[in-house]
Amino acid sequence: MPKRRANAAELARLFDSAGRELYILDADLTIVYLNRACREWLGSLCEGLSGVRCAYHSDPEKTGPEAVAAGLCPPPMVLSGETCTAPVHRVDLTGGAEKIASRLCRFIPIGDGEEEIIAVAAILEPEGRSVADAVRPAVDDSAESGAIALHEQIRRFRNEIAARCRADRLIGGGPAMQLALSQVKLASGSRASVLLVGPPGSGRQRLASAVHYGGANTQTDAAPVFAALDCSLLGVDLLEAAASAAALAEARETNAGADTLLLHRIDELADDVQVELRDFLSRRLSGWRLAATAAEPLVELSRRGKFHAELAALLSTIVVELPPLSQRREDVPLLAQMFLEECNALGERQIGGFSPAALDRLDAYPWPGNLDELAAVVAESHHRASGREIGPGDLPERLRLAAQAAARPHRTDETIVLDEFLAHVERELIRRALARAKGNKARAARLLGVTRPRLYRRMVQLGLE
Repeated sequence: MPKRRANAAELARLFDSAGRELYILDADLTIVYLNRACREWLGSLCEGLSGVRCAYHSDPEKTGPEAVAAGLCPPPMVLSGETCTAPVHRVDLTGGAEKIASRLCRFIPIGDGEEEIIAVAAILEPEGRSVADAVRPAVDDSAESGAIALHEQIRRFRNEIAARCRADRLIGGGPAMQLALSQVKLASGSRASVLLVGPPGSGRQRLASAVHYGGANTQTDAAPVFAALDCSLLGVDLLEAAASAAALAEARETNAGADTLLLHRIDELADDVQVELRDFLSRRLSGWRLAATAAEPLVELSRRGKFHAELAALLSTIVVELPPLSQRREDVPLLAQMFLEECNALGERQIGGFSPAALDRLDAYPWPGNLDELAAVVAESHHRASGREIGPGDLPERLRLAAQAAARPHRTDETIVLDEFLAHVERELIRRALARAKGNKARAARLLGVTRPRLYRRMVQLGLE
């Protein structure tokens, strides 16, 4: 008598009887089942979770079931048939404060017998194992383990620091970035003017927004205003229009003093407008917090006579300096992984990380466009990639050409002093003639087609006699 196949209800009862937390994803990483132990671990967070697709990212701005599902997402390598262990996180945003509980999880891909993944079973490890120890890349030098470690480092940074001031572009371990992060925290907690100094593409405008929203009071009825003016286009007429708009906004009773005016590219402001702007800011915009961006510190520009000194002092209470990406190469893998996970959050394609060869190519590129260029390169590579990681062939062609050019540096043209060059040639010819003539000057002169006295004079002049 053939064995009776268990139906779905019986399988669910079987899984519910297990003491370990377990959940199942389909081939699209959509949550299709959570057993009783997993539902108890998640608590009220499991409501509405069934049918939600997991995305491999760590965006702190995601909320609700989407944020919970992201915390349970396996590394994309699982869809290539690889069993792996990686951290999962119970992300609780209820009550306005984020609470995270982390566990290790064993992800087991389930195939259809023809190497096509139809589901992924996720079984949580017993509590007590160190998540940090399990994801250290030193334990396993594979590209997959490195990507998981980067993913966890980004998640910790975003949830412990950036979620408070939205300064995710400041991720990094170098002294310059640690100083910048401290200054951003200071600026977010005050109403002092802040100047963000860095090259184009370094994220200055986004960071100004982070300073504004990081210190905004979210409990007020109306959202505080964040207004940006491009000073490279700002003339006196536009300044007057901005003054009228600011006066209307300042008349509001709510959020008094919470609004921010960003003067983007203030160092490109015309000289005649700088005086008008100083008067405008000091007399007609007292209720706004001021932020500005520039490629160089304004005080330094004023010392060289290239910027109005009083305006520079007014805007430079707190100065945050952002180094170019070429000076923070140790952060390129982290930043690239962060941009990759932002792409994961936007679409169905889920990519785990970069191959070592791809990371080497990213490291070798000079990044003249800084963070903006890196984000664009990662987005293009994410779109082109066909596997579960980005390889060197998925990167834009200009990175390959740049690597080839770096391997063959351009040789500078050497200046040739004609008299010295000819003297060197003549000296060598005389040496060879004397060697062939065995020191006989008369014979050497005949070999060279000159007289013996002339040969002797040249030998004296060239230091051979």
